[in-house]
Amino acid sequence: MIAKISSGKDTAGLIRYLYGPGRANEHTDPHLVASWDGFAPDPGRSNDFNATRKLLVADLDLRVHQAGRLGRAPKQHVWHCSLRASPEDRTLSDDEWAAIARRVVAATGIAPEGDPDGCRWIAVRHAEDHIHIAATKVRGDLRTARHWNDYLTADKELAAVEKDYGLQQVIRGDRTAAKRPTRAEREKALRTGHQRAARERLRSTVRTAVSVATSPEEYLDLLNHTDNVHVDIQYFPSGDIRGYKVALAGDTNAAGDPIWHSGSKLAPDLSFPKIRERLTDLDTTPESRRPNPWHQATAAAERIPTRLAQADDATAQAHIAAFGEALDALPLLAPKDLRPQLQQAAIVFERATRSRIRAQQDQARALRSAIRTLRTAPVAEGGSGLAMFLDVALLVVTAAAHWHQLRQHDQQVTAAHQTLTHLQTTYQEAARAPLASLAQRQPPAHTIERHAKQLRAVVPDYAEQVLEDPAWPALATVLTEAETAGHDPERLLQHIARQRTLDDADSAAQVLTWRILRLSQRQAPSARARAAQTRSTVRISPSPVQVSPVRSVQGGPAPRGLRR
Repeated sequence: MIAKISSGKDTAGLIRYLYGPGRANEHTDPHLVASWDGFAPDPGRSNDFNATRKLLVADLDLRVHQAGRLGRAPKQHVWHCSLRASPEDRTLSDDEWAAIARRVVAATGIAPEGDPDGCRWIAVRHAEDHIHIAATKVRGDLRTARHWNDYLTADKELAAVEKDYGLQQVIRGDRTAAKRPTRAEREKALRTGHQRAARERLRSTVRTAVSVATSPEEYLDLLNHTDNVHVDIQYFPSGDIRGYKVALAGDTNAAGDPIWHSGSKLAPDLSFPKIRERLTDLDTTPESRRPNPWHQATAAAERIPTRLAQADDATAQAHIAAFGEALDALPLLAPKDLRPQLQQAAIVFERATRSRIRAQQDQARALRSAIRTLRTAPVAEGGSGLAMFLDVALLVVTAAAHWHQLRQHDQQVTAAHQTLTHLQTTYQEAARAPLASLAQRQPPAHTIERHAKQLRAVVPDYAEQVLEDPAWPALATVLTEAETAGHDPERLLQHIARQRTLDDADSAAQVLTWRILRLSQRQAPSARARAAQTRSTVRISPSPVQVSPVRSVQGGPAPRGLRR
């Protein structure tokens, strides 16, 4: 059950709406289910609707007028709270809704239980799944009601109501989510032929610009050169940038002026000071000895689960936010057929990038720098770089979901689980062609058999599973090519086995393929270095870093197809 609370200054207008037909004739049988004293007039059950409605407004406004004569009436004297049940909930009776309304007005301070001077209020039901509470905020002693943090107190009470009445337990947030579009914004989008409101489209555009910018100045320049986006930059008297706001071309108000949105209104982490914090001192200078950008970004992302398990919360939050920027950038680099799923993954994961934990952004600069290198390396033919990154991305999102779950960030956990669905679909599509290309280059049978013996020796618990996997020919190919480049295939397998267990992989063969492909791009050790490695090899391998299985908010296991 969710609550929506607002204030106003027109009691008559609100009552007229509550007892009217609704904006889309959705109000059926509007009637009173509860009131401050149980005797308020009900226009919905009266033979003289207009007269009873005026009488109800007068009763609600009585104390407002009294306080007004003393100069003590608040300007926004109307308190409006709508309560809506979940679609999965049973239909509540009028008496049940009445009891819930009394609990909410008591919890929020509108009419505390046992207080004879509580505010006057009514609860109107005009549909099966919700009610509206209308109150005037002047108490019997003519003081204004103390209802600070009423949304939080109402939400807390509704969580108890859900348990007491056996209703669906809503996944609650921590007030870090981006502002949702209003009903008017959604309807305007549909009228203009768009699936998403202007606010949501602008938010995606801004996040994409952040994901590829290497400095605050470049970020604003990218926005200025984005089609159909207007940018207004505000400055301090000193000439320093104070902030910015954006508008979509063609999105205007009744007067024909652009509808502007500041960065902080699009999302809490899109204000200019927070963007400047994230984009300061990024190292994106190209170096000839740096690895392939996709390999570099994959290696940086692969370290995130370990950081989430070991680092402090502020550092972990920074790495999750930085990884969100990677997902924002991927649709710009991927083939067209993969972009819709990647865009959905980025949109959904955006909710998982923020929490009440303040991120220590400077701890994730290396990851951000690695991500920025991708903009100079769009997906090449074959797409192995993208498939390799997505394979690790599934592991990162799984770890992020687990991290959020341990801290009871319910909305973020749900967002991460939904992201996995989109990434799993995209990975399967992206991996198909490069795996097939590798399989076509598989080595001779005797070489394959030699690699199979190495596999049984290094990872005996997974060997048969890998050998029966359709991706085994691709793995045999990368082992052979690594060997040709001067690497020892058995040592590569040992290195990977020490890094992390393969228990959470849907396809151990594919995981090994991408990791060996990436490691084999490094310069092979010299004969002297290999001899030193042999002398220092420790037979007892250290315990691998493990990522605990993700569980749903209710505690059940995550779907097998969404675990890496």
